[in-house]
This record gives sequence, C-alpha cells and structure tokens, in this order.
Amino acid sequence: MFWTKRNRGSVIAVALAALLVSGCGAGANSSGGTAQSGTSGSGASEGPTYSFRLAETHPADYPTTKGDVKFAELVKERSNGRITIEVFPSAQLGEEKAVIEQVQLGAIEFTRVSTGPMAEFNKDFGVFSLPYIFDNDEHVWKFLLSDKGMGLLDTLQSSGLQGLGWYSSGARSFYSSKPITSIEDLKGQKIRVIENKLNLAIISALGASATPMPYGEVYSSLQTGVLDAAENNYPSYYSSKHYEVAPHLLLDRHQRVPEVLLVSKTVWDKLSAEDQALIRQAALDSIEYQREEWAKYEKESEDAVRAAGVTITEVEDLTPWKDAVKPVIDSYRAEFGTILEAIEAAK
Repeated sequence: MFWTKRNRGSVIAVALAALLVSGCGAGANSSGGTAQSGTSGSGASEGPTYSFRLAETHPADYPTTKGDVKFAELVKERSNGRITIEVFPSAQLGEEKAVIEQVQLGAIEFTRVSTGPMAEFNKDFGVFSLPYIFDNDEHVWKFLLSDKGMGLLDTLQSSGLQGLGWYSSGARSFYSSKPITSIEDLKGQKIRVIENKLNLAIISALGASATPMPYGEVYSSLQTGVLDAAENNYPSYYSSKHYEVAPHLLLDRHQRVPEVLLVSKTVWDKLSAEDQALIRQAALDSIEYQREEWAKYEKESEDAVRAAGVTITEVEDLTPWKDAVKPVIDSYRAEFGTILEAIEAAK
C-alpha cells in the first residue's frame, strides 16, 4: 500500500463521511457498508440488506458516472431493493489513487477508476498505458471481452480488490496552451500525466517533461503555467473545461486506457455467492449502456470544443511517434508479453 500524509488524511476524512452517510439507524458491518438482518421473501429478496458507496471522479452527467448509476440501479432492482449502492460523483470521496487505497481497506466499497493508476496496484494493468497497442475502439473491446481481458479482472484479488467490468474511455490525445501540430511541438513542454511510471517514460521518450498530478489540479495548473499541456479523451477535455486554458488539441490517440469498476475484496468476500453473482452480472450488463452513453457524449464533446474555437490537428502519420516510444514498449515486452500477444490476436 502507498501511504502519504495526504492519503492518511483522506482515509480519516472518508471514514468520518461514512459515519454521516450510514446514519444512526443501522449497525455498520465490517465491510464499511451497512447490513441488517434478513428480509422475508424468496430468491433475490433473501439475505442481509446492504447499503454501499461507489466513488466516482467525474461529474454526474459524465458517461462513466451514468454507467455507475445504471449498475447501481440493476443491483437494486435485481435484489428487490435489498442491496443499494449510492454513487458519489465529482470526487466527493477523493481522487482516484487515494480512493483505490480506501477501497483496498474497505473504507469505500465500490469505485470506478481509470486503469492508468491501477498499474501501481497491479502490474498487469500497466499494459493499458502502453502507447499505440490498439488500432481502434473495436480492437479494444474485442480484447477486453475476451477470456484474457476478463481474466485480468480477477488478478486484482491479490491487491485487495475485485474487478467487476470494463467501461469505455475513448482515446487519449495531447492538448496544450501553446500551438501544437507535430511531435516536435511537444519538446520541452510540461505535460500532466496519470500517476504511474510507464506514463512518465512515454512522455520523456516524446521529449517532453512529465508532471504527475491529480486530475482535479490540472485546470488551475494549465491556467497559471505550472503545466503547458495535458492529455486525455474528448469528454474529459470538454467536461473539465480544460479546452478553455489549453485550446490546442493534437489527435494522436496514443493511448486507449479503459475504465474498470471495482469492489473491495474485503466487502466481496463477505457476500454470499448468490449476491456476488448478482452484482457481477449487473456490472457486465451495465457495459453496453455505458458504451452507448460514451459514444454519444464523445460526439457532443467534439462538437462543443470545435464550436468553442479549439484548434484541432489530426496526426496523419504516426510513424515518428511510434518510433519515439518503441524503446519504452520494448522495455516492457518481457513483462507484458502474453497480454500483448492476446491484444495482437484480438485484431
């Protein structure tokens, strides 16, 4: 586990928030949620009543948050109201990396996070940060829904987590406060990256200065010049309003980093096999809805930033980009060999 003074403070804050959310009427169980005695009825109605929390970084109208809500609705419906999951959007329970640590502890029961920071908790998830390994969105989903892709969800158990399903996050590209039309324009720029060492290596290979930073601090840092640039997908670029302070977008689509829906293994292990199956299936059944919402919002976001006057440049030839990062990919090939083979086979 990766503890800092800030993280210890976050855990204490979340624990206090959990007491307020849980209320005084029900006894808190050891999972961090609330449980009451069994209810009458049959099938999904039988068993303890649970009230859980799901931490989400993005705002309420964002496609991943909508996916979270659909998942929670399916769980509530299929358990006949016995299992409820309240979604907390807009980083109310903390930023992603700190939340992952809290989910490990069971202080928060569920979360939806990018697979980017997950590399710090499970090395296999670092493969998603490798650049240019997916050709398009169809290629991504062929892999994620394959046996190898779904199997990665269970590898998180050794990290105190259980993966439940994947969500879309589109393709990541660079945007800057300065004009950028080629790889040369990135040289020397201070670029915010997701907090993992692979992303640091990629940005360095492209000749820029990698700056790890929580997502919530990026806007002000771009505004004040602490950062020159960042990288993300269309919806995040739009919903965060980063286009206001970084109006130059270069579409290289260097990463297609999926999202993952997680539950604390501490919580998971206390659930019956029937409740586990119900929750897992609800997560899988929420994927199609989230993908549809993503595609819709991605188009709306693109249209909105174009209308706002953002300068958008499409990278026509990825050869120099791929050549620049090839040493990074080669250095991880031994570590991710079998997963990379599965990704290649999914084309």
